[in-house]
Amino acid sequence: MSNAPTQNILEAGRWIDAQGWCPATGGNFSQRTGDAEALITASGRHKGRLEPQDLLRVDLAGRALDSELTPSAETLLHCCLYRLDPEIGAVLHTHSVNSTVLSRLTAGDWLRIEGFEMQKSLRGNRTHDETVEIAVFDNTQDMQALAAAVEARWRDAPLRWGLLVRGHGLYAWGRDMDEARRHLEGLEFLFACTMDMKRLGATP
Repeated sequence: MSNAPTQNILEAGRWIDAQGWCPATGGNFSQRTGDAEALITASGRHKGRLEPQDLLRVDLAGRALDSELTPSAETLLHCCLYRLDPEIGAVLHTHSVNSTVLSRLTAGDWLRIEGFEMQKSLRGNRTHDETVEIAVFDNTQDMQALAAAVEARWRDAPLRWGLLVRGHGLYAWGRDMDEARRHLEGLEFLFACTMDMKRLGATP
């Protein structure tokens, strides 16, 4: 994979669209491009048909830099994650069926998954015996409130790999685009396994 942020985002968009994880114009993707800025998809763009002109630079407050394009509202959450952890290099926000439905079926603030070999796709996990915990947040159109809720939870313990927004979708991240894509793919597999177990009446 290229190290060029533009190419990385375009390739991620086509791959994610092929999986069916970002229908219509949903979702948004970004890559950090400096200590205080990131490159992100503009609002209302189909992620399988992204072109370089569909991306814009923003500062970590979510303000557009040298562009007339409109950042999506969710840009604020991308920027919040970059501020919270300087090691985060890329963020992928998707709207898959499994992540959206599972987030609504999960009671409480955490989705807990254990027993699957694919847990080892997530950085720092070395065995299926560990419990993967993914934070779940209530959905809101007030992105500043959602970012504040993520920041408050992060102060208790830094979140790892990704988070779910109830009835909305998944935010997955990594130190670079390669790792963000691996975490996204691993989490989507784990969500699909968990959903199938629920359909079969098993306890995940």
